[in-house]
Amino acid sequence: MGELIILRHGETEWSKAMKHTGRTDIGLTPHGEDQARALAPLVGRHTFVKAYASPATRARRTAELAGVPSPELLDDLWEWDYGRFEGLTTPEIRETIPGWYVWENGTEPGATPGETADEVGDRVDRVIAEARTHLADGDVALVAHGHVLRILTARWLGLPADHGRLFALDTGTASTLGYEHSRPVIRSWNVPPS
Repeated sequence: MGELIILRHGETEWSKAMKHTGRTDIGLTPHGEDQARALAPLVGRHTFVKAYASPATRARRTAELAGVPSPELLDDLWEWDYGRFEGLTTPEIRETIPGWYVWENGTEPGATPGETADEVGDRVDRVIAEARTHLADGDVALVAHGHVLRILTARWLGLPADHGRLFALDTGTASTLGYEHSRPVIRSWNVPPS
């Protein structure tokens, strides 16, 4: 049985500033490009039977620089849609909503409502189902974003989507999801390139 190798894209100006970056299509910083290149040796140790990436430039560029072979772009791998909180940091949001925490409060209804954690969970459930169709043949790569990959990990483990809050994930890192005794497990997590 293959493993699911998940790569979080390299650093962007917004990730560096801790801004919520959902649907804004922003590129990698020079450091982010270096992070992506540094993932290449890890990627090179795998023979992927299938690869997927978010359509966002930051994910596609990370896949390219890391040497992920021909990833299929999946809209379901886009980052969490933060609605009106897009581009804001948690401290900025807390100026108007004291104690706000994305995992507990999510986005708010309005002109740009965004998504709930459960809605992101529904998207990643489809990604997991698609990836599992290939895991019998070998490893599958996913290149995407911090929150969506954290939610994907929670759902891989059979946990509610908001349990993604338990899995901190840095830019330019690799993680491995797999099986132990036919049960989904985390094999490695948040591993920086060596």
